[in-house]
Amino acid sequence: MTRTGTLYLISTPIGHLGDMTHRAEQSLRESDIILAEDTRRTRVLLDHYTIEPRSLKSFHKHNEAARTSETRAALEAGQTVSLVADSGTPLISDPGLRLVRAAIEVGARVVPVPGPSAALAALVGSGLDVQPFTFFGFLPRSGRRRRELLAQLATLRHTAVLFESPQRLIGTLEELAGQLGPERGVVVARELTKIHEEFVRGTLVEVAAYYNEHTPQGEVVVCLAAAPEASAEELEDAARADALVLAERGATSKEIVRALRERHGLERNRAYAIALEVTQEG
Repeated sequence: MTRTGTLYLISTPIGHLGDMTHRAEQSLRESDIILAEDTRRTRVLLDHYTIEPRSLKSFHKHNEAARTSETRAALEAGQTVSLVADSGTPLISDPGLRLVRAAIEVGARVVPVPGPSAALAALVGSGLDVQPFTFFGFLPRSGRRRRELLAQLATLRHTAVLFESPQRLIGTLEELAGQLGPERGVVVARELTKIHEEFVRGTLVEVAAYYNEHTPQGEVVVCLAAAPEASAEELEDAARADALVLAERGATSKEIVRALRERHGLERNRAYAIALEVTQEG
């Protein structure tokens, strides 16, 4: 009987090549197939460590379905496959979940090889509370889902970690200031582990002003401080705003009540009253 293969999920440096672990290097050397989001970037890493891959293939959102099917067959045949992102930990704001599930379905070993993570590096260096925290990845650029997440961030009682592009950073900070309040604390971590690494700490308006004068470049992580303790009136206003977004999305009164109780801790009667109010307005 053929032995089912192994899928390694290998974390790679987010900037400083010295952060590559010995185990990650060995796992790549032993792989029959290396799947990379951008094979050109991964080739630079492999060349640095004099790793000559037996097979280096692209794996990104545009070919994920086809490549997963192909790799599933390789795992069933007993091959060793390694998945890497352009940098950091695979699956974190990158494709790969479909592949992991396929590997599990065929009985392959799924082996994470821990290492660098931009989100965690930013969080632990931010000076904000680290437990608990919520990782949101990249916010949607626009639309209903973005509004919903902004409403959630407005009342979140712990640190939030976001990814953002340097081109959209200022706009996002200014939008957050408008939605969450200008005095909300934030830390922007940029170019982590690289020569120009920096942490900029302050309020949303202060950090937005800083980047209006210093054009942001490179990879960016935003750590948003927990929402301050709010008055009962402020909490209800936030719950009502959330309910309006849900109603706009077409949620039923029952769904809105459940969401308000889960997200805002409202009593059933008060949640029902708000749900009834916003659905009647619609």
